[in-house]
Amino acid sequence: MLDLTPKGEYERTALRINPCKTCQPVGAMYAALGVHGCMPYSHGSQGCASYHRTFLSRHFKEPAIAATSSFTEGASVFGGGSNLRTGARNVFDVYNPEIIAVHTTCLSETIGDDMNAYIQDLDIPEGKHVIHTNTPSYVGSHINGYFNMMSGFIRYLSAKSEIHNGRVAVFPGFVNPGDMREIRRMAKAMKTPITLFPDTSGVMDAPMTGHFAMYPQGGTPLGDVIGLGDCMKTIALGELTSEEPAIELERKCGVDYDLLPLPIGIDATDRFLMTLAKSFNRDVPYELEEERGQLVDVMLDAHFYLVGKRVAIFGDPDTVIGLTAFALELGLVPAYVLTGTPGERFDRRVKKLLAAAGVDEETVRVKSSGDLFELHQWMMDAPVDLMIGTSYGKQIAKALDVPFVRAGFPILDRYAHPYFPIVGYRGALRLFEQIANAVMDRQDRDCADEDLEVVM
Repeated sequence: MLDLTPKGEYERTALRINPCKTCQPVGAMYAALGVHGCMPYSHGSQGCASYHRTFLSRHFKEPAIAATSSFTEGASVFGGGSNLRTGARNVFDVYNPEIIAVHTTCLSETIGDDMNAYIQDLDIPEGKHVIHTNTPSYVGSHINGYFNMMSGFIRYLSAKSEIHNGRVAVFPGFVNPGDMREIRRMAKAMKTPITLFPDTSGVMDAPMTGHFAMYPQGGTPLGDVIGLGDCMKTIALGELTSEEPAIELERKCGVDYDLLPLPIGIDATDRFLMTLAKSFNRDVPYELEEERGQLVDVMLDAHFYLVGKRVAIFGDPDTVIGLTAFALELGLVPAYVLTGTPGERFDRRVKKLLAAAGVDEETVRVKSSGDLFELHQWMMDAPVDLMIGTSYGKQIAKALDVPFVRAGFPILDRYAHPYFPIVGYRGALRLFEQIANAVMDRQDRDCADEDLEVVM
């Protein structure tokens, strides 16, 4: 498998092979699903919407609902205004959402559809809403689509009144429902009221009840999205994912924000909890201190299996930054750190982590807007002991016989992963178990029979 990949590399600017990202509308659709009673709406061809829904469904193993303007040749030539008017009316009549969240596609962006004008021309039922965001598929990645949709909700809906609501808005970044549940659990343990936006827990991990619900119980309530402007402050988790909507909320409603990394690992989780504690003048409860101590304990117990092991990390930018920080805390040596999402801030952020840990950045390959063909070539030239990333790395792991830990988005070939967090101390404990077991399983597989120990 992949045995025709050549060693060495050359610079490619107009071609990506085995991309490490997908397109903006996928992220926009996922963000919209994090608002209760929301129908994502793809303004483009039916095939685009089908692909985006399928991509999400394969990761979450849950149906991702969405409607579409169903462009044909006529809409491609004369514009999709008529399709949107008919489609929105049908969606409200048949599916009765509280809100329709429209995102564009490469087709509607290329022909230049004026979404503001189209939406102003819609006959929207009383008490219902239609918002939009622009998500051209040929720019950025699903991460850009995610924060663009968040910004769209804020731009259309969020408002400031005369009274603070006593809450902190928390933007969780592009993470799984299990991560969002963990963020809410930690905030509850701190006795700090938050508004989590978006919140796909209870939507993309909804329970089997025997009855279909078009809009499951989860998701951020629409009233809470409107009330974001009355929050005391915003904690934006994921420096490359959550800053844009935090800026939009500050610009529109004057809500200050703290920009933090995703709380993956010890230091980043500490920073999140201390920011919550300072915001409400609270102490961190023993419950969370205990979890932190347990994590530190197991890291110390098994550190000699991990220290010095070379690791390749790839995936979404904020997730990769968090995984790199945690790898450094474990004593792993990041050899290759790659994301498919464009942006030089990723390179600078990773290099800052490396410098703080005393790692010579010249010994580490760091790249944004990269692809997995490139990563494969790097690993052929200088092998690693471990890979951490999405399902699209499995062929490389098999070809080079490298232990592989799945983390991030998408994970298409395994089950139940969206239910389990990688954020917080509990999430780090789970990551540690996966990483340590992968390394120790490889040691057991490769050692001589007389060295195969039962007690480690």
